[in-house]
Amino acid sequence: MTKSYQVKVEGFEGPLDLLLHLINRYEIDIYDIPVSQITDQYMHYIHTMQELELDLASEYLVMAATLLAIKSQMLLPQPQLDEDMEDMELEEDPREELMRRLIEYRKYKQAADELKQKELDANRIYTRPPLDLADQEEEKAEVRPGEASIYDMIQAMGRMMKRSKEKQPEEARVQRDEIPIQMRMDEILNQMKSSKEGTPFYQLFEKRTRPHIVVTFIALLELMKSNEITCVQQEHFEELIVFKMEDAPWN
Repeated sequence: MTKSYQVKVEGFEGPLDLLLHLINRYEIDIYDIPVSQITDQYMHYIHTMQELELDLASEYLVMAATLLAIKSQMLLPQPQLDEDMEDMELEEDPREELMRRLIEYRKYKQAADELKQKELDANRIYTRPPLDLADQEEEKAEVRPGEASIYDMIQAMGRMMKRSKEKQPEEARVQRDEIPIQMRMDEILNQMKSSKEGTPFYQLFEKRTRPHIVVTFIALLELMKSNEITCVQQEHFEELIVFKMEDAPWN
C-alpha cells in the first residue's frame, strides 16, 4: 500500500476520546493523571496507527506533543521554597489544563450517550394486542457483551505486530504482497461463514506479513462500517472475537 488510508468509524473521535479510553481502561484517576504512563500508552497507539498506514489527523500529533511536553515538565526538579516564599502562589500543575479538558469532554460524551440511549428506548416503544402469558415460560433478559472499540482493535493489532517482528529472522527477503481490499473483505466473510460462534481476531491474520496485516485490518474496518461484522470483547484485555452481524451474541 503506497498511501495512508483514511477511515472514520464510531468510537474513533479524536485524541481526547483516546485519552479517555486509556484512563477508563487502566482505571486511572482523572484528577491525578500519571503523565508518564498515559503518554507511553498514547504513543503506543499512535505508532501502531502509523504502522497500519491509517491517516492520522493533525490533532492526534498535537496531543502527542502536548503530552511529551507535560511529561518533560513533570520530570524537572521542583525548586524548594524558602520561608519568605511560602506566601507566593504556587505554580500551576502542568496537568491542570489537560485535566480540565478531559473532564469537560467526559461530561459531553456522557450526555451524548444518555441522549442516544433515550433515542434507542423511544424507538423500541410500540403497541400490540394483549397476549395470554399463562402458558409462556419466563424469558431471561439477554446480556449483551461489550462491543470492542476501534482502540481495542488497535491495541490487539499492536500486540500482534510486535509478536510478528520478534519471530522474523534477522535477515529476510520480503516480497511485496499486493491484495485488493475488496478481495480481502470477501475472503474474511467467506472464512466466517462456517463460524457461527465467532472467529478469534488473530485467526483472521494467517499471514503475518506487514502488507497482509494492514490490508486485513482495513478490510475489517470497512466491514464494520457497513455493519456486516462486529467485534466483541467480554472483558478488558480479553481476546477479541469477530462475528458476522447476524450471528452476534445479542441477536
